[in-house]
Amino acid sequence: MLELEHRFRVVDVHARLNADAGGVQTRGRAISPDRLEREMHQAGVVRSVVFPGARDGGSYVSANNAVARRSVDRPFLAFARINGPRDPGERASSRLRNLAARRKDHHTSPEDVEQYAYDDRFHGFKLNPAEDGLPDEETLDQLEDVALPVLVHAGEGFSPAAAEDSLLSRSFPVVLAHFGGHPLNRELMTDAVDMLERNDTCYLDTSYVRYRDLLERAVMEHPDRVLFGSGSPSSHPNVAVMEILTLDVPEDAMRKVFDKNARRVLDDSLPGDF
Repeated sequence: MLELEHRFRVVDVHARLNADAGGVQTRGRAISPDRLEREMHQAGVVRSVVFPGARDGGSYVSANNAVARRSVDRPFLAFARINGPRDPGERASSRLRNLAARRKDHHTSPEDVEQYAYDDRFHGFKLNPAEDGLPDEETLDQLEDVALPVLVHAGEGFSPAAAEDSLLSRSFPVVLAHFGGHPLNRELMTDAVDMLERNDTCYLDTSYVRYRDLLERAVMEHPDRVLFGSGSPSSHPNVAVMEILTLDVPEDAMRKVFDKNARRVLDDSLPGDF
């Protein structure tokens, strides 16, 4: 694919990197870290947040370390994927089960969070509650202490309302992936945009968001709270960048989405002259 020409510097806060078997695996396609890097370069992406894909049970320690190793000398910022014992459901039965939920050996512990946070290979955390469960309160307390951003897969399995109830009372930055509406749930995406009014630590990423009106509304109403996410490798970063470039929004707002807002959330992870 030809390189995408534009005048913006782009930081991508949402790319999956399955490094266990030497490549990114999605629906039968194996995309190596080298190819992922090339595709990001084609799209004008200068830094990419990367994290492991889902595992069928077990700890994420080895997958996180593999992603961190494959990020060395590449323009990747590794996020450690974390899990927990609590059911993310919003029903009374889920709340009842959570009263008895106890952390097991394969769940992320407060000590794990502290170790990741002070390992300079990691720059934040990735959480998919619908697949991996929610951390317990003690682990959330540690996440608050280390104050690194948490990228949260949100949608039909873990709604914006559930995120607001369980995570957004905390002080660490929370980036709701997919505008909180995976897969393409317009109602949930609208809820997430509305939620920005009352949650100062909440941000949205644009991965897999295909509704132009919702993108434009969020960028115009909350220009400091929307971050670019490609959703790579499932979505080519060229396509994701072009969807933002074709929005009817001011250039300054577009620059915030592509770069400035990610700098605010990632803080010291992005040097000023990268």
